[in-house]
Amino acid sequence: MASAIKGTHRAEAATPAPTKAGVDIPDNDYIARHRPLPARIATHMSRYWQLWAMSIPAIFFVVLFAYVPMYGIQLAFREFVPGKGLTGGKWVGFKYFTKFFESPQFSSLIINTVRVSLGTLVLGFIAPIILALLINQIGGKKTKSFVQTVTYMPHFISTVVIVSMINIFLAPNSGMIGRFLGPTNILGNPDAFAPIYWITEVWQHCGWNSIIYLAALAGVDTSLYEAAKMDGAGRLQLIRYVDIPAILPTCGILLILNMGGVLGVGFEKVYLMQNSLNLSGAEVLSTFVYKMGLVSNQYSYSTAIGLFNTVINFAFLIAANAVAKRASNTSIF
Repeated sequence: MASAIKGTHRAEAATPAPTKAGVDIPDNDYIARHRPLPARIATHMSRYWQLWAMSIPAIFFVVLFAYVPMYGIQLAFREFVPGKGLTGGKWVGFKYFTKFFESPQFSSLIINTVRVSLGTLVLGFIAPIILALLINQIGGKKTKSFVQTVTYMPHFISTVVIVSMINIFLAPNSGMIGRFLGPTNILGNPDAFAPIYWITEVWQHCGWNSIIYLAALAGVDTSLYEAAKMDGAGRLQLIRYVDIPAILPTCGILLILNMGGVLGVGFEKVYLMQNSLNLSGAEVLSTFVYKMGLVSNQYSYSTAIGLFNTVINFAFLIAANAVAKRASNTSIF
């Protein structure tokens, strides 16, 4: 019986690799996939070492500035003592998270952050799509290039200059827009802070964000336009039945990526637009973390708030990716 079992094992070991259908030739793909791991890695590196060499600086940059700092996350669970370093403080668990959740500022911070970021997300997502569709309908090449250049330019203006322009334009009695709004400074109104942020953010980045949609539209087969025109389609029908379906996959991917920053409101612009009058409607998580950490020296508390912000953003990213994958089979992973 034992000899029969051994003979069976020898027969299985001697079984040749699968052959391609109808031809007595070994399947090289199958053989390559079942080679030892070191041999596969060596073959891969010998073929693509140039690509790996070019990617090494980028990999090093990401590891150094994105993964190495994660070592400091433990600060959110410790009482930071400068003399003892990151790991020398007492372990306090979720003390600082509880402190933040029980803080009287918690609800207003979340509301302000969601209001500013969600409005920016919606308007900043829709406006570039509309702009790209309109630019794509411009026939003259020079006119099209001029419109693109004009809409791209605000993206390269620094945040400090943008906020200075906002203050000048909205200055009461003297500003280009503020003179029509009465003697009250609209920047001092907490309820007006978010709309001002949305509008200026869309104006600054709408043209730049439309580039990727224009690139997607440039890849549309021109025969589709010709066939639609022969069937009597007008401009709006071309946009509806040709352009929009062409950019839908791109829209889905960008929406998923943007969902990862739902609570990630930019710090610089919000901080520069804040003043003592609008602070109740302008204080968001990013500026609160700065004030708690670098101004008040509450490093563990600010780290806990920042970690909470990151976890929520990551959860939104995973949820948006799952919904998009199930609804339209479009996802980033």
